[in-house]
Amino acid sequence: MSNPIPDNEADAAEGVQDETGAAPDDGGSDGAAPIDIRGVLVQVAGARLLLPNATIAEVLSYAPPAPIANAPRWLLGQIRWRGWNLPMIAFGELSGLAREPGGLGSKVVVLKALSAASRLPYFAMLTQGFPRLVTVSASGLYLQSRDDEVMPLGVQARVRLNDDAALLPDLEAVEAMIGEALAQAA
Repeated sequence: MSNPIPDNEADAAEGVQDETGAAPDDGGSDGAAPIDIRGVLVQVAGARLLLPNATIAEVLSYAPPAPIANAPRWLLGQIRWRGWNLPMIAFGELSGLAREPGGLGSKVVVLKALSAASRLPYFAMLTQGFPRLVTVSASGLYLQSRDDEVMPLGVQARVRLNDDAALLPDLEAVEAMIGEALAQAA
């Protein structure tokens, strides 16, 4: 199956094609509008992440997490949320983009786990400021990474949403890394 994200603006203007070479139905013939999804731009140290809005359970004010002994630097600790002890990560540190201390103005995003193999249904991520809700449409989203480009750890691709550069995190890989780190720390 081909990638529905246009690789550049010229591809976007020409329209995205599927593997048969046909352009997807733009809804013009039956009056239906093209499908847009709601996304969230989340600022972390060294980058901005683009996440589906449906993955975010809640945004909290930052409070220092309870440390986890023998955990990697990016696994900041655990926070209590609705009866759960959630692991909290610093994505900038996990991916090697930048050191990411929490502090004044930081927020914590509680994310729903995507992997069926995950032992926890949620995990938390440190952010720098409040996440921004955006509309993601096929005409405004462009793939910026090359096929031969090595992505930072936990990142699927570099994209541009309108004028905003962002990274698409690989949340399933991040969840697996959290599970491994927790198992090693125990």
